[in-house]
Amino acid sequence: MPETKDIVGLIALELNIAPRQAEAAAALLDEGATIPFVARYRKEVTGGLDEVALIALRDALTARRELEKRREAVLGSLAERDLLTPVLEDAVRKAATRTELEDLYLPYRPRRRTRADAAREAGYGPLAEEILKNQDGRPVTTPFDNPQAALAGARDILAERFNEDSGLRASLRLLTSEEGLLTSKVIAKKKDEDGAAVYRDYFDYEEAVARIPSHRILAVLRGGREGYLRVQARLREVRALEWLERRLVRGRGENAEHVREAVKDAWNRLTAPSLETDVLKELKARADEEAVRVFARNVETMLLAPPLGQKPLVAIDPGFRTGGKVAVLDAQGSLKGHDVIHPEGSSGAKNAAKSILKELAERVGTHIFAVGNGTAGRETEEFVREAFPDATVIPVDERGASVYSASEAAREEFGDLDLTVRGAVSIGRRLQDPLAELVKIDPAAIGVGQYQHDVDASLLASSLDDTVISAVNSVGVELNTASAALLSRVSGLGPKRARSVVEHREKNGPFTSRRELLNVAGLGAKAFEQAAGFLRIAGAKNPLDAGAVHPERYALVEQMAADLDASVADLIKSEELRKKVRLEKYVTKEAKDSPEAASRNPSAVGLPTLRDIMAELTKPGRDPRGTFEIFSFDERIRDISDVEEGMILPGIITNVTAFGAFVDVGAHRDGLVHISQMADRYVKDPSQIVSVGDKVRVKVIEVDVKRKRVSFSMKEMENA
Repeated sequence: MPETKDIVGLIALELNIAPRQAEAAAALLDEGATIPFVARYRKEVTGGLDEVALIALRDALTARRELEKRREAVLGSLAERDLLTPVLEDAVRKAATRTELEDLYLPYRPRRRTRADAAREAGYGPLAEEILKNQDGRPVTTPFDNPQAALAGARDILAERFNEDSGLRASLRLLTSEEGLLTSKVIAKKKDEDGAAVYRDYFDYEEAVARIPSHRILAVLRGGREGYLRVQARLREVRALEWLERRLVRGRGENAEHVREAVKDAWNRLTAPSLETDVLKELKARADEEAVRVFARNVETMLLAPPLGQKPLVAIDPGFRTGGKVAVLDAQGSLKGHDVIHPEGSSGAKNAAKSILKELAERVGTHIFAVGNGTAGRETEEFVREAFPDATVIPVDERGASVYSASEAAREEFGDLDLTVRGAVSIGRRLQDPLAELVKIDPAAIGVGQYQHDVDASLLASSLDDTVISAVNSVGVELNTASAALLSRVSGLGPKRARSVVEHREKNGPFTSRRELLNVAGLGAKAFEQAAGFLRIAGAKNPLDAGAVHPERYALVEQMAADLDASVADLIKSEELRKKVRLEKYVTKEAKDSPEAASRNPSAVGLPTLRDIMAELTKPGRDPRGTFEIFSFDERIRDISDVEEGMILPGIITNVTAFGAFVDVGAHRDGLVHISQMADRYVKDPSQIVSVGDKVRVKVIEVDVKRKRVSFSMKEMENA
């Protein structure tokens, strides 16, 4: 197997980064460093690779190592069976992809007995060779009792030979990706079943493999998987045969006709089905990658939504039949009481609901009401506004609240509470701090993607995990108030260490310094190094513990302050003092000498790190999330039946897909702004225009109450 350095060099070329950057980053990752830590605190070592580049490097490194593992397995199998010639070994070692490697291995792979095997056993191999070599010569003579069977066997041998030619397969695969069609047809006996209606657009469908968008790939494949559609991804037969015959048929005689028949048989019986599997797999991978990218981007936007902040509030999980579940939370999100209201009931029930809400709000001194946006949400909002005219009523996206309610995290926090009360707590907390609450929920349950149940589960989980970890560490975590779920996403911690941190905090009281983390059971020097910079301690004795300066750089900051005859606290408070700091003075020798020298020394300090430190001293512990803005729906809209064509309505983007964006206007059904209706210009990607959580204004262009569908346009809103 090639040395890691050789593998990393190839990856650096693929990713268009310097080999030294890739080698240094790979070494750090192999040593157990996390991506957020490397991106934030090892910029000199990696030459400033960001999280996106580091994730790409990590994934490419994993894939390349898996390829090398498979290569060694193939070589071992060939050698064990005495099939490994010098030419074959050289080809296997040079194979650049898994597909190329498997094409080379195909003729030698252990398999069930084939028609060609039977023909060779019958002695028809020389006949096949004679036919192929003398296509313009006289018809071959067959010394066999059954000439027709011999010729058929010879054609079987040729067909298998053509199918197993790695060069032909590679070229045909490429040609299929460029000119092939994805087609689907409804299975006749399934056509009138209820489930088939979803796939009506694909009953007789074809689209170029090269151009079909990800959401249509996933829709067609799902229809095939559920048994409603017959799906193919192939070159047209006439195109494939024309291409093959041009390369394999060299003559006009009878022998050439045998070759032509073998070519047709090879394509239809062997190569087309085999390549179709490869092409469908590639299409699925392409669609998965795009769907996961969309999903991860949407989840990131939700996680990094501006928080309301530490303010007490009353949270309501609305409901008609069973009433609205109410939870009152203090500024830290602690539950201070709960109840049930029936605002849609009799006048007595309404008065009782008003009294309950008033008492709960006064308990924590708040005028803020968080109302879930699900069933009865709009009606509950209206009731609260009428009952408390001076209140601030904020609709909250409740997707995933029920998942949290039934989770292990919820049982640990509120084991004695009904699931519905837990849901109300979740709604309130996600308004106070979306990131801290949403990390408790499987990101796949939030429902902000497209076809997330159809994509590769491991790919989705890995990408969403990267997204959550990146979001948590970009914001930072308050060490003395964070839940175990939130702490588990901090660089270097994980679930087990996070629980240990919480247990230590409960037993010994609040942490007063980052260094005290080293007293936590199971949290050693390496974990401390990875985690410390992302943890915050508000009001700590050392002011640097409240920000993102890593403890390994405290001495450097203290030296900066001492050089100005000031304290670290003075340096943080005084812009005038910070302006006097000459960063070049603190660049270490390794960083000055060369990038190569810096990449070999984690202690190297260059201008990138120094600029980060000064930015942090300017705004210690700054929150990268924006400022919270209160939003209200149009009061006329409570249900889809209230929506009319031509209306211009305020809304919130709830999901962004490859084909458009979904908008909540308070009608209990999100409507679609198709990509063609997003702007008065060509839009390649809806995410260029909007993100999940954006407040927008849309024009209603179509309402289908029966199918509960609404279509919007944003074209006229750009300059409105």
